[in-house]
Amino acid sequence: MSKIIKSIEKEILSWPYVTAEPHRFGGIEFRLNRREMGHIHSEGLADIPFPMKIRDELVNSGRVKPHHVLPQSGWVSYWFHNIEEEDVSTVIELFRLRYEQLKPSGQIKSDTTVISKIN
Repeated sequence: MSKIIKSIEKEILSWPYVTAEPHRFGGIEFRLNRREMGHIHSEGLADIPFPMKIRDELVNSGRVKPHHVLPQSGWVSYWFHNIEEEDVSTVIELFRLRYEQLKPSGQIKSDTTVISKIN
């Protein structure tokens, strides 16, 4: 699992201004301009916050679940313990969607473009 997480971490850290630090509940937390993009736990769980509208679209697509501890929040959880290439791609695409939301407004892409890739 650690090899897969390192692969995901390497990709996300290649994006401008993204940093990583230990997450307070274990795992790796990714930040953009001091705002948390989300985090990955070592057992193969990615937790990522979204505005409720996007969270609902992602959950309704069936690809992610409501957050495992805070199901009524904008956070989603994605389990990737099967370690398949599709899982790795989905984790990266979810973080990319969050990254695009947190970038300065002049650089934001359409959310629907990224969501359609995840579906």
